[in-house]
Amino acid sequence: MDKQLLVEEIYRKSSFLCLGLDTDLTKIPKHLLVNPDPVFAFNKLMIDSLCNLVVAVKINTAFYEVNGADGWVSLEKTIEYLNSNYPKIFTIADAKRGDIGNTSDKYAKAFFENLGFDSVTVSPYMGKDSIEPFLNYKEKKTILLALTSNIGSEDFQFLNTNDLKLYEQVIIKSKTWEGFENLMFVVGATKSEYIKSIRELVPKSFLLVPGVGAQGGSISEVFKNAANDHIGILINSSRAILYAGSGKDFLEKSILSAKSYQREMSELINFKI
Repeated sequence: MDKQLLVEEIYRKSSFLCLGLDTDLTKIPKHLLVNPDPVFAFNKLMIDSLCNLVVAVKINTAFYEVNGADGWVSLEKTIEYLNSNYPKIFTIADAKRGDIGNTSDKYAKAFFENLGFDSVTVSPYMGKDSIEPFLNYKEKKTILLALTSNIGSEDFQFLNTNDLKLYEQVIIKSKTWEGFENLMFVVGATKSEYIKSIRELVPKSFLLVPGVGAQGGSISEVFKNAANDHIGILINSSRAILYAGSGKDFLEKSILSAKSYQREMSELINFKI
């Protein structure tokens, strides 16, 4: 998807909300389990119900891989449904890939060509040649892990390297790679005090921000520190929307949860305008 189209959708929907489809068979409403493919049935209901509130959908592949071949079929059906029915929704494969060049080349082909995702998350630990195969796809976005929302991020990401934190070095180094304009960056909402300095390093790049909702991050704090001239952020919420309810009225509760996020985002966007 073209970056400008994503920006247009953000303003059209007054939303920068990304729905995380971390679909867990043990958590979806029990009455859906009679369906031949309960994961896809749940995903389809969520997508159809929230399509006017979200501008992106992030599919965490671990929640599908855990179900073996059946899980991969559910993933394929979900991305095909999105691409066929909601082509203006930006799709993210949250796969956190990154390996030696020829292996990354296969990962890139799998997610960009075979599955048709607009973007994929990648780990920068193995360096430039592990990311370049993704950047070769000029019409796609590669989302680099920068400063993540989990507690363990402090194990490595905050290590000092030449007066800079490691996550800062990762971002600065990535700016020298061919195809940098196609990079986005993962920045955790729980690290909001660092987001302003990250935005200064990459003033034009989109930031994918997990950690709002179940992890306690603040939408307004993220917006204050990260929004640029084209908004430039996608805030992801998974559990707080997906599992807002577990009974027959689960969709109504999920819609209410998503609407609460979208209303706050709309107010922030309109105030900025």
